[in-house]
Amino acid sequence: MTTNKVWLITGAGRGMGVDIAKAALALGFKVVATGRNTDKVALAVGKSADLLVAKLDITKPADTGSAA
Repeated sequence: MTTNKVWLITGAGRGMGVDIAKAALALGFKVVATGRNTDKVALAVGKSADLLVAKLDITKPADTGSAA
């Protein structure tokens, strides 16, 4: 299944965020996976042409612009 829909997933460096990101990618969706540590997110989710990893710490308002 290929689609133009994009999922924005916060907390994708561990737990349910990783599971949701992997599931969305497996279903053919594009994913923006965010977390405080982008290296940790990239390692946890894996590589995909449909994946964009972005830094996002919700306690830092300046980060919200880079994740959008």
